[in-house]
Amino acid sequence: MKLNSDIAAVVTGGASGLGAATARLLAAQGVKVALFDINEQHGSALANELGGVFCPVDVTNETQVEAGFAAARAAHGQERVLINCAGTGKAAKTVSRDKQTGEIRPFPTELFNSIVQINLVGTFRCIARSAAGMLTLPELPDGDRGVIIITASIAAEDGQIGQAAYSASKGGLLGLTLPVARDLSSESIRVNTIMPGIFDTPLLRGAPQNVKDALGASVPYPKRLGHPDEYASLALEMIRNSYLNGEKVRLDGALRMAPR
Repeated sequence: MKLNSDIAAVVTGGASGLGAATARLLAAQGVKVALFDINEQHGSALANELGGVFCPVDVTNETQVEAGFAAARAAHGQERVLINCAGTGKAAKTVSRDKQTGEIRPFPTELFNSIVQINLVGTFRCIARSAAGMLTLPELPDGDRGVIIITASIAAEDGQIGQAAYSASKGGLLGLTLPVARDLSSESIRVNTIMPGIFDTPLLRGAPQNVKDALGASVPYPKRLGHPDEYASLALEMIRNSYLNGEKVRLDGALRMAPR
C-alpha cells in the first residue's frame, strides 16, 4: 500500500511509546492519523502536533471503541490502516510465597483476566470493527484494501518468571494472526504481527539507569534497548510490502529471554 494524504489510519495506544512513534512516522508520509488511548492529555497533545484527531478509547469498552471509530471516520474517512499498540502487563508468579510470613498467594484470576481483556480481546475487538469498515472501501490500484498490524511480544515465545498472564495474552495474538489473515484474505486485507523485544518505552522510563543498561547489555546485537522508531519503521514496511501477510516478526536484536 502506498501511503499518502488519501490514506487514514487508526493507532491504538497511540499517545506514547511504540504507538506514538508509529503515528509520527505515518503522519510524516501524509497519512491522516487518529489516536486511540486512555491518556487524554498526551493523546490530545500528539494529535494536535500531527494534525490528527484524538479519541478517548479504552479497548476493553465496547461503547468507547465504537465511538472512537465513529469519531475517527467522521474526521478522516474510513481507515485503511489499523495499528494495534494498546496493551499492558503486570508481573506476578502463578503462585508466590511471602518470604516473611510464608503466606501462599495464587495469582489473582481477576488480574489475569484484565491483562487478557486488554492485550488480546481488546486487540481483536478493534481488528473486527476496523476490518468491517475496510470492507466498505474499494481496493487500491496495488490490490490492497487495508492493512492491520498487531503488537505481540517476544514474551509470547520466551515468557519469563512472573509473565504467565502477559505471555498468554501475547501468545494469543500470535495464534490469531494467521486465522485472521486468512479470514480477511478474500477481502484484500493483510494482517501481520510484530513481536518487540526490550524497547525504550514509558514502561521502562522509570527504571534506574543501571537496570536499563543491564537490559540493553543482554541483547546480542545491538547491545541496547530498542528505539520506538525502529518498531515504527517495521510497521511502515509491513504496510508498504503487499506480499507480506499472515506473518509474525521478532524485532529483538536476536534476544532470547532467560527465565528471569
